[in-house]
Order: sequence, then C-alpha cells, then structure tokens
Amino acid sequence: MKNRRTLYILTIAVSIGFIGYTTFTNFIYDPEASRFLRHKTGLKHVSLWLTIMDVHIVAACAAMIAGLINFSKRIRERSAKLHRILGYTYVLAVAIVDLTSGYMAPSSTGGRVNSIAFNFINMIWLVITVIAVVKIRKGKAVEHRKWMIRSYVFVFTNLFTHLITAALHNGIGMDYTLSYTISIYSSIVLLLLLGEAVIRANKIKPELS
Repeated sequence: MKNRRTLYILTIAVSIGFIGYTTFTNFIYDPEASRFLRHKTGLKHVSLWLTIMDVHIVAACAAMIAGLINFSKRIRERSAKLHRILGYTYVLAVAIVDLTSGYMAPSSTGGRVNSIAFNFINMIWLVITVIAVVKIRKGKAVEHRKWMIRSYVFVFTNLFTHLITAALHNGIGMDYTLSYTISIYSSIVLLLLLGEAVIRANKIKPELS
C-alpha cells in the first residue's frame, strides 16, 4: 500500500511538471516550435503541421490527466460514473494523439526509420488501450487495471524520448538525429518494461478463473 501511494504521488508530480513545461514551451515560450522544427527538412504546410501538433499536445495532456485521476482508488470507489466518463475521455484522447501523430510521423526527424517507430507506438498504444476497455466490459476489473497501466505509461513517450535525446546529444555530444533515433526505439522498450514493473510493484495479481 505504501509503495502504491508513493508511486502515485511521484506520478502526479512528474505529470504536473511535464504538463507545465510542455504548455509553457509550446504555447508561450516557443509557439512556432522553431527549436524543434530546425531539425526537420522538407516540411510542407508548416502552419497546418503546427496546428495539428497543438491538438496532439492538448490531447496528450488530457490523456495524462484523465488516466492519472482514474488510478485514484477514492475516485473509483466514490463515483463509478465519473470513473467511466474519465475512462472514455482517456480512450478518446489516446485516439486523437494517435491520429495526429500519424499525420506528423512522415516528417519525423531522422526520416522513415523514425516514422515507422512512431507508427508502431501509435498501433501498440491503441491496441493495449482497447484491450483494457474489453477487459472491463467483461467485468475483469483486475485485468483492466493491469492493461490500463500498460497503456498509461505511453503518455510519457515524449518525456522519455526527449530525456534520452538530451542525455545522448547534450550529455555525450552524439549527433542529434542519431540521439533522437536511439531515444525513440529505446523508449518503446523502456515503457513496456516500466508498465510491467509498475504492475509488479503494485502487486496486482491475476484474477481467478
């Protein structure tokens, strides 16, 4: 119980920090994303691309908030209706994130190899989320929670990607594009492992058949 509470508080802190930083950076400090776009070549329809990226960011933040609130035991026990509404809000937000990411993927820094990685993330995140929905509709609450954890860790894809890129590029001087490519693929593995680690840390046991 103590480990679960500590992990939840830590997730709240990271989420608030990340949402605050992302909001400030993308909507106040650098709304034209000049630092980010300088690493891209041949990008067309920049204005439309930036609009879609803004939608992507808002949806990602919505998924992060809705999912985080829904992991609260108090919310689940006191208001099943609110839990359900937030759950479907999360699913919708994930779908929007995937759609907007799919639009932006072809212009990913690093080209096709990174575009493939982002499309893979989109596919696996949506599949895992759908599985979580199917589980709860079948009344398997424990399995639902496990799959929601596996899904929720992907809201931190951007955080992991940029942290690893910064460590490789700014930390050891690796080429930015190579750093970015390594960060995307390593993030996929790390996020999948993180989901399983959180499930184990929360001691979520399989339901008896």
